[in-house]
Formats: sequence, C-alpha cells, structure tokens
Amino acid sequence: MRELRANIKVEPVINPAAAITDNTVQVGTSIDHQGFDSKVYSMHYGAINDAGLSVTPLLEESDDDVTFTAVADNDMNSTEAAETVDETADNTIRTLGYIGGKRYSRLTLTPAGNAADLFLSASCIQSNPWIAPTTQN
Repeated sequence: MRELRANIKVEPVINPAAAITDNTVQVGTSIDHQGFDSKVYSMHYGAINDAGLSVTPLLEESDDDVTFTAVADNDMNSTEAAETVDETADNTIRTLGYIGGKRYSRLTLTPAGNAADLFLSASCIQSNPWIAPTTQN
C-alpha cells in the first residue's frame, strides 16, 4: 500500500512557541507507543542567531509514564551526540529513532550558549501500527 497517512501517527512533542532567549531546557510531552512498532523523533530548528549555541537532545524511556531513564545508545537509531546541533544548523531537521521496548518515551532539548532567539519544535512520528488506519490528533 502506498498511502502513508493512514499508517502513521504524528504527535507534537515540543510545540513551536516564542523565541527561546536563554538556556531553558525544553522537556517534551511523553509519547505512548502502544500499538506502534516504529518510532522516530523529528526535531525542527529555525534560524539560529547566536554564535556558540548548541542544542543537545536527550531521549528517555519509561514503563509507567512517571519514572524516566536515559535510553541506551543501542536502543536508538543514531545517537544523541550525532544529533546535537550548533549555530550552523539554521533551518534544519534532525531525527532520532527509538527502537527500545518501553511503552513511553520523551525527548528533551537542552540549549547551551544561547543568548539570542532560538526557534525549535519537535514531533514524534509513529508507524507500523498494529491496527490501521490510524487516527491523527
């Protein structure tokens, strides 16, 4: 089947908001993966106006949606270090796939060296549903 929309679910994790002007950690909404076999986080960066800025992702997992621990590198496609961005990453998208076995995960983005306007957002795209078609939020 070539139709993709009925076979994925896209959920907001970190919504676009006003510019981030400091190093405030952006903790994303937890995502329930029940009913999906594949998951990828998509991180969207707008114009980066601060030389020396970096943003580091952290992917965490949980069985109960309460206690989260860092995801091991072998439970991700790519690594958090590989998906860290700096001031050269204007208007880019980075992805981090979760292949672990926990029911919940969440993404946190941590800026460092930020004193200007940073625009970012993130989504989780889940695919290979147990039941299709899927329902979008």
